[in-house]
Amino acid sequence: GLLLQEMTMAGLHELRFTEEKPLLRSQDAELDNSDVFLSTEDMDWKEHDIETPYGLLHVVIRGSPKGNRPAILTYHDVGLNHKLCFNTFFNYEDMQEITKHFVVCHVDAPGQQAGALQFPQGYQYPSMDQLAAMLPSVVQHFGFKYVIGIGVGAGAYVLAKFALIFPDLVEGLVLMNIDSNGKGWIDWAAAKLSGLTSTLPDTVLSHLFSQEELMNNTELVQSYRQQIGSVVNQFNLQLFLNMYNSRRDLDINRPGTVPNAKTLRCPVMLVVGDNAPAEEGVVECNSKLDPTNTTFLKMADSGGLPQVTQPGKLTEAFKYFLQGMGYTVHSCLCAHAVPSASMTRLARSRTASLTSASSVDGTRQRACTHSESTEAMGQINHTMEVSC
Repeated sequence: GLLLQEMTMAGLHELRFTEEKPLLRSQDAELDNSDVFLSTEDMDWKEHDIETPYGLLHVVIRGSPKGNRPAILTYHDVGLNHKLCFNTFFNYEDMQEITKHFVVCHVDAPGQQAGALQFPQGYQYPSMDQLAAMLPSVVQHFGFKYVIGIGVGAGAYVLAKFALIFPDLVEGLVLMNIDSNGKGWIDWAAAKLSGLTSTLPDTVLSHLFSQEELMNNTELVQSYRQQIGSVVNQFNLQLFLNMYNSRRDLDINRPGTVPNAKTLRCPVMLVVGDNAPAEEGVVECNSKLDPTNTTFLKMADSGGLPQVTQPGKLTEAFKYFLQGMGYTVHSCLCAHAVPSASMTRLARSRTASLTSASSVDGTRQRACTHSESTEAMGQINHTMEVSC
């Protein structure tokens, strides 16, 4: 079990959200086929192409903003799109019990969605900073007040950059496989050389999976090899990969270590598999974040794509992460009944820096960003290293 369960909510006062209508249609059939990445989109998902300062952005969205709740906004890794990266996770039954209480917005990096037109020769792909600067257009288009971001790899980097530039738009971040460091020239040269001797899908696979996973040549790796080569436009993918490989260091430092240190102000959960190529980068990123609002989750028996191979564990961790920010899911399992859940907002009854419970739906409340909130938030106020 997760140690995050130790987070106590003693003395907290619950305010129940009323649901206007469920965001998901009732699911009579189990989603057993979640490994079919490109399954038919749920009828509730709507596709949009949104104008931004740096070109069009393809997004799919389910639901509409409700009250003061944030949207869940995702950003995928290099070589993938929102379906390849997140379908298995978001189709997981327990995850749907959580997400039906939030608007969910999947962002595809420019030109990476299935069926995308190929960019013309000479097209300048947006930089990582520009990719982050495209996201406020999405937030504004749909009228979100703020978002909880879930990003993987390159997408985690983009969302972290977004939170640094626009902190008031981000209430929390789940960052999987993030590498906050730019490539040095030796790494860059090695990547160039490897690109000359490897196919593009193989280059991407070595980014997504550990050497052990690649050597075992599992059905999962084979499936992704085929999908990356056929679903994502290869020319567009090469542009995205080149831009990710030329990224700069994220400008973050743990508060108190350097003058005027910049850091992520919102609660952050870092996630990495214990057999993932990104492990070292995630550990280093954790050392640069504010320990008062950071949880580090290392997932046992998991490789480069924990959201695909361990969706149940990740869902449980996400539930406790939401709980730490003042949201919780109550599941009711009755005999012969379909699981149901209700989402409640936990108001803080006594904190020096936060307003009273009565303002829970009127004004934004950040959890875990003030040392004064220790009494209300129990043990979440320090970096937790959790293996599960």
